[in-house]
Amino acid sequence: MTSASYIFLAGASRGVGREIAQYLTAQQLKVRAFLRTTAVATELERIGIEVVQGDALNIEDVERAMLTDEPIHTVISTIGGLPSDVERPDYPGNKNLIDAAVKAGVQKFILVSSIGAGNSVVAASPQVLAVLGKVLAEKDKAEQHLIASGLTYTIIRPGGLKSEPATGNGVLTEDPHIIGSINRADVAQLVGRCLNSERANNKILSAIDRNMQFGQREFAEFNLQ
Repeated sequence: MTSASYIFLAGASRGVGREIAQYLTAQQLKVRAFLRTTAVATELERIGIEVVQGDALNIEDVERAMLTDEPIHTVISTIGGLPSDVERPDYPGNKNLIDAAVKAGVQKFILVSSIGAGNSVVAASPQVLAVLGKVLAEKDKAEQHLIASGLTYTIIRPGGLKSEPATGNGVLTEDPHIIGSINRADVAQLVGRCLNSERANNKILSAIDRNMQFGQREFAEFNLQ
């Protein structure tokens, strides 16, 4: 990354996105956070993040935030709906971000999806699919739109998310059968390491904590170096 370029982060208000915001600023990277509400704007600005308000479901908002004079190195999206949302942004919001990123000439797009989307549906239990099947289908549509966009991409599919401090045991794998849990802070570290990893380009990777795998399946860890 050049000093003039920045990272555009969608979903920084909570969860994995919030952890990524903290991780990136700790690395002294320039970050612009795209927020639907300003509830956490002050907290993010305090750690050096530029905040732009807008709704990912509104393409005009997204383009206004992204199409600026400053070049964007990478877009990172962790956006996803809450069960209470009338319209979930998992597909339409990410579609708008991807389409705007194409217009902006972004170098890389990192999408945080979920184990159970796409070909990793084989890893999800029937109970999970019964509850989250519709959400995972929307996430799969977002993944497919990104792959078809022509952008250089990395898709990271975390397993069950926990809010504990980072363990440092987060691992990536191309094996779609793997499932387990991972702390949000460890997902943030993996996303950060993918930023400048050419090996991660155009890859779909599942993310778990090596000590929180469900089952005993052997798998190859993906090396980012």
